[in-house]
Amino acid sequence: MTTAATETLPRDRALRRAFSVYPTGVVALAAEVDGRAVGMAVNSFTSISLEPALVAISAARTSKTWPVLRAVPELGMSVLAAHHEPLSRLLSSREDDRFGTHGWHRSEHGAVLVQDAALWLTCRLHSTFDGGDHEVALYEIVDITVFDDVEPLVFQQSRYRAIAASELPG
Repeated sequence: MTTAATETLPRDRALRRAFSVYPTGVVALAAEVDGRAVGMAVNSFTSISLEPALVAISAARTSKTWPVLRAVPELGMSVLAAHHEPLSRLLSSREDDRFGTHGWHRSEHGAVLVQDAALWLTCRLHSTFDGGDHEVALYEIVDITVFDDVEPLVFQQSRYRAIAASELPG
């Protein structure tokens, strides 16, 4: 049986609700700027190309943090782990110190990578595109570190969720 929402919502709220159905990971974009870690959380992240190695993110044009991060020579992208929900909330806030007591590492060229993440990517800006009320940015991957045993943080329908492995008969 299929159930459809019957309430009438303004278009922007209806789109937010529709897009929220698709579960996504949460990625911390971060770099060291003027001696301090600057970061933000995004869930608009996707792989684009293997050759060259490219990923895409999008950031709201209203963001005060995005122009700062777009200008750095190297950007760290950390796929947050299931236990990083408090960090994700901090990175999504307007707080000055968005890292609190969460540990991070700095690359030689200033990319900030979150400790205990599921994946680290060190990237350099490749190109940007108009994405309406967002800017879409392609980043070339310079370095990769995968942490196979770390469960990622998942965001769906405006809530954090856990991934549960299904036991398939075999």
